[in-house]
Amino acid sequence: LLATGEQVGISLFAMACRARGVPAVSLTGAQAGIEAGGAHTRAQIVRVRPAKLLRELRAGRIVTVAGFQGVTEARDVATLGRGGSDLTAVALASALRTKECEIYTDVKGVYTADPRLVSDARKLDRVTGEEMLELAGAGAQVMQPRSIEVAQRFGVSIHVRSAFHPGEGTWIVPKEKTMLEKAFVSALALDKSEVRLNVTEVPDRPGVAASVLSALAEKHIPVDMIVQSAPSRAGVNAISLMTPRAFAAKAREALAPLARRLGACVDIRDGVAKISAVGTGFRHQPGIAARMFEALAAHKINIHMIVASDLRISAVVDAHHGETALRALHKAYGLQRRRKRR
Repeated sequence: LLATGEQVGISLFAMACRARGVPAVSLTGAQAGIEAGGAHTRAQIVRVRPAKLLRELRAGRIVTVAGFQGVTEARDVATLGRGGSDLTAVALASALRTKECEIYTDVKGVYTADPRLVSDARKLDRVTGEEMLELAGAGAQVMQPRSIEVAQRFGVSIHVRSAFHPGEGTWIVPKEKTMLEKAFVSALALDKSEVRLNVTEVPDRPGVAASVLSALAEKHIPVDMIVQSAPSRAGVNAISLMTPRAFAAKAREALAPLARRLGACVDIRDGVAKISAVGTGFRHQPGIAARMFEALAAHKINIHMIVASDLRISAVVDAHHGETALRALHKAYGLQRRRKRR
């Protein structure tokens, strides 16, 4: 049932092409040779066998393929999860050995921040796959992360552009193709879909953190921003992490037996937001982190958690400060749209 929408869509598109006198054919994921494995709704593409697709192309037909789906070894339909059509498109581009894949969507490209929240957000001409992966992990929903990983692995450049406006969109390109000179901070992302999970009164001994994360992993609970604090008193510390709100109850249930054995406490805090700056060279530019903290302090925004890498700095703040923090950092990093000279 989940896969039928795409199958209806490709059939209607092929019929519309034929009505205009253009030869076209529609193929399901199985007919296009997309083989998948793993759990239904979260399946992964194993390989693409494009022989039938190539025959149709050589015959001069437009080929429209159902996204979001593949076929298992048992010949069952398996869906690829949210954003699976992006993954299908990139996988087909790779299988057909083309170096480019165009994704038409309802936005004009990738912006320095969500333009619905930041009025002077600027569309980026290009961004690296690494940066885009970090943005996706930070909450930006322009592209599915798995599709970007495939594009990186097989050297496919992705052009994200609007289906409603003609102009150029944003190119997501391999690192070696980017400009040598660029701003250190490329874009910001705000994510209000996660909760903060705190495990306190944790015994300060080797293996305990591994037990906490293993308990979550066994239940397939995704986590982000893992922070272990220094002991507040002899023998105990705390572990904090972020997880999607939809997994909050499942996470508490998964940790309950372990918490009882350790004498620890599990607390879930909703009403938080993750604000992230994404770019390059952060590790060698401490001023980037300092600017974030200064901008948030100037707006009296308290930071609950901080995680930094060479490509991203993320901070957790109260949810009601999220949009204010986003606008403040957008201005602090000079990401706003350039005014045209008269």
